[in-house]
Amino acid sequence: MMPEVDLIFKIAGVGVLILLLNILFKQAGKDEYAYILTLVGVVVVFIVAIQMIQRFFQEVRAVFGL
Repeated sequence: MMPEVDLIFKIAGVGVLILLLNILFKQAGKDEYAYILTLVGVVVVFIVAIQMIQRFFQEVRAVFGL
């Protein structure tokens, strides 16, 4: 159970870091960089989520012997 909670905290940490850097870039007048940074953050979280879903399906296959 703990790895899932750890993963949630990592995703939340990435979100907070992206949020702070986004605010910093916008205040500096670098809106393009803020937009790109947001996209990179979303991609990183999607990659982590896809890996987690892949692990889930592997466990389901192992349980049912597929």
